[in-house]
Amino acid sequence: MLSVVNRVLLGLVGLVLTAAGAVVLAGWPPFDGRADVLLSRADRMRWRDAGWWWPVVIGGLAVLFVLSLCWFLVQLRRRRLQEVLVETGDGEGALLRGRALEAALLSDAESLDGVERAHVLLRGRRTTPEARMGLALDARADPLSTLDAVRADALERARTSAGLDRLPAEVRLRVARHGAERAR
Repeated sequence: MLSVVNRVLLGLVGLVLTAAGAVVLAGWPPFDGRADVLLSRADRMRWRDAGWWWPVVIGGLAVLFVLSLCWFLVQLRRRRLQEVLVETGDGEGALLRGRALEAALLSDAESLDGVERAHVLLRGRRTTPEARMGLALDARADPLSTLDAVRADALERARTSAGLDRLPAEVRLRVARHGAERAR
């Protein structure tokens, strides 16, 4: 969802900036002379009597700045856990690539009975990872037994192999789309 919002916002900002640049470069009104400015002295003085104008402009620009700053900070946040710290017992540690642990969880989840497709994402810190799993179940699968199998098999195997004390997980189940069965 975040990538869609990013693309739409970047597209809109790009279009507005491109249009503004084309207006300035082409010399169309209001920028049709060399001495033209964005706000002339007359434009600035026209709103001086309205006491609400400049506070609204400054407040709007401040809100725009804060929203832009929040959007920028969200972009810096990593979506995926890059590595997991595995305790080796000798006071040191080993780094396990997050994608490798995701692939192992994915393979284990997809091998379970009743699971057609799976999606796995690791988040959190490298010492305390959290798994987010999405499972598309077969129409005849039992959700409770599938969830128990994910917890007992896939998550437990990943937790013990990575040497983690705990591996919290959010598992979302849905039924995979399938065509109608026809009797012949």
